[in-house]
Amino acid sequence: MKKAALCVTAFAFLGLIFAAPFASAQQAAKKTRGPAEQLLLVWNATGKEIIAMAEDWPADKYDYRPNTQVRTFGEILNHLASSNYYAINAEEGKSLKGIENDPKEYKTKEQIVAFVKKSFADGAAELKAGGDSGALSHLADWAGIIGHCGEHEGNLVTYYRNNGVVPPQSRPRPKKQS
Repeated sequence: MKKAALCVTAFAFLGLIFAAPFASAQQAAKKTRGPAEQLLLVWNATGKEIIAMAEDWPADKYDYRPNTQVRTFGEILNHLASSNYYAINAEEGKSLKGIENDPKEYKTKEQIVAFVKKSFADGAAELKAGGDSGALSHLADWAGIIGHCGEHEGNLVTYYRNNGVVPPQSRPRPKKQS
């Protein structure tokens, strides 16, 4: 019985010894990320998912809408990309006038995809340029627009499902080769 207790104690002690440096490294990595870098990680991940959907969806279905009361797939992407400039322009000190009017000049899949990519690239550049002070002073703008992107990503998922298509984020991932 004493031998078993000693083994359990020894294993627990070894576990702590080996886990402590790993936990410390993780904590140090988290501590070194400032607000701008944290926001940038979320911004880029959100952009990556939405861009994947924009590129994946067939061009001939960019005019799809479940009913006449809602935007088409392409209109949602135009709206989303335009809305990204609420945070970008706020941080740059530019006017927000006209952003609420979804752009009409982007009509083809290629034009819309390019606009979506540009809006996320511009946002990433602004988060980097503004640094932590910019991210903090416009935190509500960035958090709001990232949430807004998530809402519309959910819309797009519904459009996929209505058409019997699995969204890119829900598809099986290829297994990594060892």
